[in-house]
Amino acid sequence: MSRLLLPKLFSISRTQVPAATSVLHNLYGRHKRFVHWTSKMSQDGVGSASGARTFCSLEDLLAKKCVPCNAKDLRPMTEQSALDLLQKVAGWDLANDNDTLKLHRSWTVKSFTKGLDFFKRVADVAESEGHHPDLHLVGWNNVKIEIWTHAIGGLTENDFILAAKINELQVEDLLRKKKVAK
Repeated sequence: MSRLLLPKLFSISRTQVPAATSVLHNLYGRHKRFVHWTSKMSQDGVGSASGARTFCSLEDLLAKKCVPCNAKDLRPMTEQSALDLLQKVAGWDLANDNDTLKLHRSWTVKSFTKGLDFFKRVADVAESEGHHPDLHLVGWNNVKIEIWTHAIGGLTENDFILAAKINELQVEDLLRKKKVAK
């Protein structure tokens, strides 16, 4: 079936590339050739050289699964591509740590043990995605998470997928309530 589709897909116009990429992603999933092909398309002007497609919505990020980052031509996304995707993951900030772009977010939890519970919920999502963030419990109740793709030393679409899924976690019962000014 894929052999029948490929000639048609390669004859598409540049404006049809996003739809074709989505179709191929559904057909090939995590296959290395798909990652390579989308990376090549990105170098031609769609998205970034990392293979991230910056036209993603929050729903797209939530529906996707992190893909293994074993493609030899996979590179960190540009800062502009990261800024574009950052708009889709509320509450996260972009940090530049020694020329390595990372996603960063902090929460204040009710107690030390609530912080550990928070990490357990994040760990379950991270393990199911096969993409693992850096988790920090600072002081006794400040939870901080940094996400980036360690294997390439920068950000990929995987990082935004994981951030979006962390945002969907039900953690309100663990968080310290903000005091309302009177």
